Amino acid sequence: MPTEEDIAIVGGTPMIPDQRRELMLRQLRKHQVLSVHQLMEMFECSHMTIRRDIAVLEQEGRAYSVTGGVRIASQLHSEPSHQSKAVVELPHKQGMARLAAGLLHPDMTIYLDAGTSTLEIVPHIVALSGMTVVTNDFGIVNALADAAHVDVIHTGGLLDHPNRSSVGGLAAATLRQLATDVAFLSTSSWDLQRGTTTPSALKVEVKQAAMQSASRTVLIATSSKYGTFGMYKVSALEQFDTIITDTALAEAAADGIRKHRIELLLAPVNKPR
Repeated sequence: MPTEEDIAIVGGTPMIPDQRRELMLRQLRKHQVLSVHQLMEMFECSHMTIRRDIAVLEQEGRAYSVTGGVRIASQLHSEPSHQSKAVVELPHKQGMARLAAGLLHPDMTIYLDAGTSTLEIVPHIVALSGMTVVTNDFGIVNALADAAHVDVIHTGGLLDHPNRSSVGGLAAATLRQLATDVAFLSTSSWDLQRGTTTPSALKVEVKQAAMQSASRTVLIATSSKYGTFGMYKVSALEQFDTIITDTALAEAAADGIRKHRIELLLAPVNKPR
């Protein structure tokens, strides 16, 4: 039964939690992001009540906490190009790469999924001996071209021009013939409810093959991608041994990940003054 605190009065009409949350979603669809204060005024209820509502919506995968408020879950219809991603959140990616380096040691075979976050791991690999890198990313191959002490295997496959990577069945078939110690997987969209997703059907088979071929799987993705989703599911988050992201990840999301006993590594983010 709803408590007296749960029943908000909007426009003189009592409203139970389910009704309030549906109206909250309607407002979020219009505005994308709303602050807790705005919602308190809108529904004439307490900070605690609004936070409880946000937690429920987050559990359902319909909205996500941000600092001081909430935003609607949004679908990603296409992925940004390699060129546009390369300059976005670079300090975050470099911080995550330093955490990834802590999982490496000499004489490993690792898979680096296509992406600008995984590209930042390359300098840490070059510093080690006896390393073999498997990748579907042409940018990573280029970055390793002068590192003669690192063995490099490119998967081949269909060229994804905007992302400068290989996708499709041929790339996946190569990965199924290999065994790697660690696979570092990138993603354009992720959350606890839907797992990792992508708007590209051709990427799914490649990512799944990389995960199946690895002894350990690591997701590396900035927190800004959390709460977005693509049409095609790659994997549940529980299929990853470790998730590397940044400290801007909402506390509710971090708690949910830890409850599933997934190792969570958070790279520090310098907040603007």
